Amino acid sequence: MTSIAAAGATPLIGPSIERPSRAREIRNAIPTDLIWTSFFAAVVPLVWILYTVITKGLSLLLSSTWWLESQRGITVRHVGGGAYHAIVGTLLQATVTALISVPIAIFTAVYLVEYGRGRLARAVSFMVDILTGIPSIVAALFIYALWVTTLGLDRAGFSVSLALVLLMLPVVVRSTEEMLRLVPNELREASYALGVPKWKTISRVVIPTAFSGIVTGVLLGLARVIGETAPLLILGPYTKEINFNLFSGNMAALPTMINWDRTQSLQPAVDRTWAAALTLILLVLLLNIAGRVIARFSRV
Repeated sequence: MTSIAAAGATPLIGPSIERPSRAREIRNAIPTDLIWTSFFAAVVPLVWILYTVITKGLSLLLSSTWWLESQRGITVRHVGGGAYHAIVGTLLQATVTALISVPIAIFTAVYLVEYGRGRLARAVSFMVDILTGIPSIVAALFIYALWVTTLGLDRAGFSVSLALVLLMLPVVVRSTEEMLRLVPNELREASYALGVPKWKTISRVVIPTAFSGIVTGVLLGLARVIGETAPLLILGPYTKEINFNLFSGNMAALPTMINWDRTQSLQPAVDRTWAAALTLILLVLLLNIAGRVIARFSRV
């Protein structure tokens, strides 16, 4: 009978794994602790701000009058009224801003990615970088000098939209540019090989492929400028009444409503300030959620 294993056979043992040294564990723990500390340093103030705004502004938002009425005839001493006039003004100005800035930004990004070569492309990219770093107050003062001082026109909602265009353009240009660069070159080359012209390749292949990312960038850029206050204070004086005309008369917006009520120390005005701030937060949140949904379900 043959024995299965020799009596003196040595069992197979894998390589031994040494325990990390104490110094290595410390070096690994320090970055981990710093990351968690940075995370809580960013999240805790955000949660605190959201909790404060929600607890102090939610009560007015639960009333239908907040969404259906303006502040016409309501003084700082009286409770009541709504933010309908400010919501309408914010949405109108944001819509005009998007209608102007989005086509310009997309065409600029297409030029930089698909055609941009030489000094002109570098100049355009440099100007986009400059616009990225311009403060909102500078954009507002530039439009004021052009619209009011030079052209002699009155301050109105359209002038606010022009200032917001300067702030939204670089955001959309850079996000669209990055999305276009992510489109594989193989798709372009396959289209060229089939004899498709370059302009049609861009419009039928490149842009549809990057469409979800482009839309996300547009909505995020719109969410960024919708809460700007400086252009509204300089170019769009606050009014308690509803105004649908962007070219005439004062027009209310949520940021200016917050600023106007904030200067009043009476409790009804303070409550409306918190409610207007919560309304603006919800509007920005809806835009961000819409961007995520479009990016998820619009992929080519």
